[in-house]
Amino acid sequence: MKKLLVIGSDSIHVYNFIELLKDYFDDVLLLTDKKHREYNVQTIGIDFFLSWSSISAIKEIKSIVKEFQPTTVHLHQANSYSFLTLLTLRKFSCQKILTAWGSDILINPKESLLLRGMVKYILNHVDYVTADSDIVLSEAQNLVEKKLKTHNINFGIEVASCDIPKEDIIYSNRLHKSLYNIDKIIISFSKFVTTNPTWRVVLAGDGDETEELKTLVEELNLTSKVEFIGWVDSVTNNQYYCKSKIYVSIPKSDSVSLSLVEGVVCGCIPFVSNLEANRELIDDRVGFIVDDLENISFERYSEIESEKFEKRREEIEYLFSKSFNKERYLKLYEI
Repeated sequence: MKKLLVIGSDSIHVYNFIELLKDYFDDVLLLTDKKHREYNVQTIGIDFFLSWSSISAIKEIKSIVKEFQPTTVHLHQANSYSFLTLLTLRKFSCQKILTAWGSDILINPKESLLLRGMVKYILNHVDYVTADSDIVLSEAQNLVEKKLKTHNINFGIEVASCDIPKEDIIYSNRLHKSLYNIDKIIISFSKFVTTNPTWRVVLAGDGDETEELKTLVEELNLTSKVEFIGWVDSVTNNQYYCKSKIYVSIPKSDSVSLSLVEGVVCGCIPFVSNLEANRELIDDRVGFIVDDLENISFERYSEIESEKFEKRREEIEYLFSKSFNKERYLKLYEI
């Protein structure tokens, strides 16, 4: 029997990953921190926080693994979840795969020696490492002397059917945290809108900076031009992709953003920060790499040639299709 044990946060991305691959396995079990979402997957909550209680968590994971007997353990993010699980799996014979998400490799190891040591341990104790960008895989390799077996695979996206006209909308659905520079989107827009008064910004999502961002909008007299719509379901999210002319994503650090991919596939012209992962995806056929985040030249969207855009958009749609990436995951499981 093929049994998959998934270790990861209670994230929509983890559930989408399971949905993509569950038919290949006879049984699937998810270990997560807390179950907040209702999905049709067997789930057990574990306290993965590193503390003295971690000894109890390790014992609990060990008991679960003994009973479940996974053939594959797929770990999402090189974090405490993966660290505690791999400590448990030292004497278990099964395939161990890590999917890095970006900041766990690009940022965390630089924040402290403890985090760096934990990430190195994880990388040294898995059979394969996957990520959705080459830069993440390259940085992972730089952290360890062991030659990693790496694969660029993503979770795939649901392609929305766009049958509504485009509007003068700049859309962002990144979190309202300092990492994502939402304030700089607002500042750039405040300059752009003075000569482009028909345009507006729609900000989905929220975060610990939401109230500060709303205050900034008021200070810049943009209340009628910037809309905060909070968390949205996939249908609403897709509607905004479809009717927005521009999608903006300017984080300080990131792997390839599936939201960015979704925006491009739905015909949005992207403006993105100058990151290695963004340069893997975006070129002058489809969008713009931005260096000065407070002076984004949104008016340049009209420079994109529709024929070149459509050709690159189709390439991206294929590379991020669920069918293509499911096939790549299955080949990895069959090794």
